[in-house]
Amino acid sequence: MLNKSIEKNINKIKSLNDSSDLIIRYINIKKRKIAYIFLEGNVSDDKISNYFMKNIDLIINSKAKIANLYDELKNQIPNSNVKIIDDFKDVFYFLSSGFTIIFLANTNKCIAIETRANLERSITEPTTEVTFKGPKDSFNENHNTNIGLIRKRIKDENLIVSESVLGKKTKTKVTICYLKDKAPKNIVEKLKTRLNANIEAIVDSGNVKKIIEKTSQTNYPLIKSSERPDVICQSLLLGKVCIIVENSPYVLIFPTFFLDYFKTSEDYYQKSSNANFTRMLRIISFIITLLTPSLYIALTSYNPESIPNSLLLSLSAQRNGVPFPIYLEIIILTITFELLRESDIRMPSLMGTSISIVGALVLGDAAVNAGIVSPFAIIIIAITSVCDLIFSDIDFINATRFWRLLFILGATLLGMVGITSVLIIFITSLTNASDLNIPFMYQIVPSTNKSIFLRGTDKK
Repeated sequence: MLNKSIEKNINKIKSLNDSSDLIIRYINIKKRKIAYIFLEGNVSDDKISNYFMKNIDLIINSKAKIANLYDELKNQIPNSNVKIIDDFKDVFYFLSSGFTIIFLANTNKCIAIETRANLERSITEPTTEVTFKGPKDSFNENHNTNIGLIRKRIKDENLIVSESVLGKKTKTKVTICYLKDKAPKNIVEKLKTRLNANIEAIVDSGNVKKIIEKTSQTNYPLIKSSERPDVICQSLLLGKVCIIVENSPYVLIFPTFFLDYFKTSEDYYQKSSNANFTRMLRIISFIITLLTPSLYIALTSYNPESIPNSLLLSLSAQRNGVPFPIYLEIIILTITFELLRESDIRMPSLMGTSISIVGALVLGDAAVNAGIVSPFAIIIIAITSVCDLIFSDIDFINATRFWRLLFILGATLLGMVGITSVLIIFITSLTNASDLNIPFMYQIVPSTNKSIFLRGTDKK
């Protein structure tokens, strides 16, 4: 608890955290001693002047008793976010949140006024979920701004925003957002229970995602993230629950189904026939990027009789002088392309284009001319990679990479039998994946579960 002595409170704060950016100021006017403290990098001097210094006469001239003075100040200071606190833990939390803390003598309370500096970027266009039609705004790192972007679109009394603070060290705001008349109550309550776990730190929404996801039946993500407010609002209207994490521009969506990764926000603004056609293209692209390299290995190495003679002769001619077997050739090209893509992502944008050109044109052409790989193998990897670029969710892409390598391994060892074996394992892992009794393959495979997610209600 706070002490009635200003000096003792300040000394205790300095003993716990004597940082160079912790600014302490004292004011003595009309025998009334005042101290205020703030963290220099988190506050705005203009706001301190507007909300505190210009209203200091309220403190000096107030005739209220010292015990009631803070309540009077809270009602008269022209700031919508004024808190009265009496615990040292709260003092450090509000200091880190951009508040200025005011101490008065002879009281074991203090008042916190929000004077937060603008440390967030403005609302910009989405960078990972680009569309031709639809809204052009995206979430940013400001927690209140993200909530406002949702409320701007859904003006309904059933929209519930439930906030909590997670992380012993970070004390990060985490908000569960849902429509009361759409989302199943049991899902909301179980999510809140999981978020009440003993957590050391929450830095990004990815940390919350790891806490919520309990299943290990598949490496495909059962929770999707999005930076688009319109996607989040569409999910809320379908009865899903969204989780907003402070300092993260990505909002989590639970539950997420396998087919959700083949949808984009643009699908909601087109004719249903056109949207269904593009979704079918994405599904075909997924099948191509998953199976094409392994099918090439299996057919050329184990079942060449199934390839037309003219094409088989062309493949044989292209492979003259290639020192590596087909499976090793595909593995080398696959790993090389993944390395090029990772370097393209991590490099600055001005250098990334140059790396892509060098990797795709110079290295590919040089490898063919040197006889290290065949032209047809480069075509296979190029088709596979282009189809993989259709998807933007990095967790989904990484899971697809993993299974593609397993299919290549199966084709290398057993040909079509190996591909079929891995395919059975793949389908089994997807159909068995579920969380909170919600099947990941819902809307594809009929479920006998009595508690599946169905338009925001529990099926009885």
